[in-house]
Amino acid sequence: MNFKVFILAATAVIVGLVELIVGGILPVVAKDLEVTLGTAGQLITVFALVYAFSGPVLLALTAKMERKKLYLIALTVFFLGNLMTYFSSTFTFVMIARVIMAMSAALVIVLSLTIAPKIVTPDHRAKAIGFIFMGVSSSLVLGVPIGIVLTNVFGWRSVFLGIAILTIGSIILISMFLEKIPTEKVLPLSAQLKALGNIKIAGAHLAMMFMLAGHYTVYAYFTPFLETTLHLDSNWVSICYFLFGIAAVSGGAIGGSMADRIGSPKTILIVISSFAVMLFILPYATFSFIVFLAGMMIWGALSWALAPPMQNYIIQTDPASSDIHQSINNSALQIGIALGSAIGGISLEHLESVESTAHVGSGVVVIAFLCAIISIMMSPSISRTDLEVKVNN
Repeated sequence: MNFKVFILAATAVIVGLVELIVGGILPVVAKDLEVTLGTAGQLITVFALVYAFSGPVLLALTAKMERKKLYLIALTVFFLGNLMTYFSSTFTFVMIARVIMAMSAALVIVLSLTIAPKIVTPDHRAKAIGFIFMGVSSSLVLGVPIGIVLTNVFGWRSVFLGIAILTIGSIILISMFLEKIPTEKVLPLSAQLKALGNIKIAGAHLAMMFMLAGHYTVYAYFTPFLETTLHLDSNWVSICYFLFGIAAVSGGAIGGSMADRIGSPKTILIVISSFAVMLFILPYATFSFIVFLAGMMIWGALSWALAPPMQNYIIQTDPASSDIHQSINNSALQIGIALGSAIGGISLEHLESVESTAHVGSGVVVIAFLCAIISIMMSPSISRTDLEVKVNN
């Protein structure tokens, strides 16, 4: 594999760390900034929401700018956002920094996904894109335990200082090894939105969104959940997050294997329904730490088992417009994270029980299951060719 792809993947890991790394240190951040846990959780919600909409919008607005130059600008802004977080003394300034980091991170990831296949031979394009996605998913599931460890030793602000330092390394490597990438025509935002006219595909995106929303209703507040129900200290919390991350990464392989054996539609329904059940029974497994760990590992594996069969399902449903829907599905994932962390925060504020997040999250996943059923029952209604004809007319 081209060394440049590894640089892009490593950058995706660095940029992806900032999104959920706050989740594992929410109690510390909330206490230091003098806000409630629910309020602190909105740092995740706002980041994911801004990220979801910034990617396609900024890519369209910067369509005429040379890609390497744009990449370096985005990384520089991301670096400044991390520095701002490190020096911020109030919740408001941290929130502003999160918005800055979300916008720049979204652009960096989208650029990584579009640049990677251009710098390799055609027979390595899929693998190159896969490396970028691996970097993103790894940062999402492993960033939390890393953040907990750093916070315990150096304080929570050191996490963002460390990410800022790593970003400098990425800027240097991109400047040295990545050649200039000429601009290409980017599909207008109106055309991308028109693609959602395919109800079958739209149902798939909604299923992904609500699946992630149900997941992050619990996962965004997993630290207080562990501390309250199992009375774990920070070291054991970090271990739980690490084990969860290992299970989550392996979940992608499990979902892909299931899809190959029994088909994507059946796999999607099995994964989502099993996930809803696991979330619902999670609080009842806390009577035994061993039992809880087993349940947590299953939950972790299921949390990312949906992505491979869902991507395959979308490609099979409408292969001509799969590139458009890849971008939309990524946004749906981020909206799900934002929605879930918001729902979890509301649950904490009004139900005043951290266990309630699991039951509420399970209910949200049931909505994902209904969307998946509707999608599978529907027939495709619009292709990319039809879409472009309608846009041009």
